[in-house]
Parts: sequence; structure tokens; C-alpha cells
Amino acid sequence: VETEAMAQKATVLDLEKYLDQEVSVRFQGGREVRGILKGFDQLVNVVLDECVETLRDPNDPYRLTHETRRLGLVVCRGLQVSLVCPNAGMEEIENPFVQPEPEI
Repeated sequence: VETEAMAQKATVLDLEKYLDQEVSVRFQGGREVRGILKGFDQLVNVVLDECVETLRDPNDPYRLTHETRRLGLVVCRGLQVSLVCPNAGMEEIENPFVQPEPEI
């Protein structure tokens, strides 16, 4: 029974098909990076190559800027990873829920 439960847990997150492809990773706290997935383990520790971090606005920590910082080869600790998604076939769309700011 214990080996069946372990096998099910191992298949919950299947990153195998994204190896050697570009992925985006978001961390607890909001930091966001993208890079080529080179490896991972069952704890979602992730190895990214050619990694680039998207910097946040210093006045609003929830807003990403268009500025980036090259990090190179990075090991991302699984406890801090909150999202892993492939970049292929994705595009950024405008948020339909954002209200225009009133002019003063």
C-alpha cells in the first residue's frame, strides 16, 4: 500500500515532458524567473539554466516591471516554488478586472 501511495505522489506533478524547454517559475513572495528546465526532483527542487529574473517595481512589490536580471544556472528550492508553467504557447493578456485610475 505504501508503494502505491508513493507512486501516486510521484505522478502528481509531471515535469518530465518539460525538460530542456523554457518554463516560468513563481516563488512564495512573488519573485518570478524563467529559464530552461534541466532537472527536478519529487520535492519540486528545480534546476534552471539560462535563468532570467523579472524585477518588481520598488514602489509596488506586486507589480512586475519589464526590467530583467540574468542569473545563469540556478537551483530553485522546492519549498519556495509556488508555480511552474511552460512558456511555449503562452501569451500575456490584459487584465479585464483592472479598473482605470481616476484622473485628479
